Amino acid sequence: MRIIGGDLKGKPILPPVNYAARPTTDFAKEGLFNTLVNEFDFSAISMLDLFSGTGSISYEAASRGCNDIVSVEMNPANAQFIKRTATFLGLKSIQVVHHNVFDFLGICSKQFDLVFADPPYAINQLDSIPEKVFAADALKQGGMFVLEHPGAFSFINNPYFVKERKYGNVHFSYFKKL
Repeated sequence: MRIIGGDLKGKPILPPVNYAARPTTDFAKEGLFNTLVNEFDFSAISMLDLFSGTGSISYEAASRGCNDIVSVEMNPANAQFIKRTATFLGLKSIQVVHHNVFDFLGICSKQFDLVFADPPYAINQLDSIPEKVFAADALKQGGMFVLEHPGAFSFINNPYFVKERKYGNVHFSYFKKL
């Protein structure tokens, strides 16, 4: 796994063996960021990364100039890994929050331009995540929410749904607060 673009392009991200997360593939991450760079000036936005896992999406956004990133991860070892890696890479823009995502959404008072979520595919509440993000008012007006999910889920009937992109077995559904 590596950072695929921006100032830190090519830098490896090396989680320990048996790391408890399923990172977004480099192929899917490249497709995701090719879409997002057409939507956002990363140097001018704030981002919330939910279910951060390895922190790969946060590092990618920071590498592209995002200076305000909140990375939420429940697993304490994973949260520590993200902190250590961000420090190693010199990314001061990433604030790691060790918290349950659903509880965090209930107490978060900040709004973001971009919210990304990569939940465990087996999580029981995956289909309700878009509603929880919008109910928490986590997005600024005109902000975008991107959910990574398996192909068994479809969000086309969600009122905020904009589009879906597929990269192998990885699906990204895009939602916009208009």
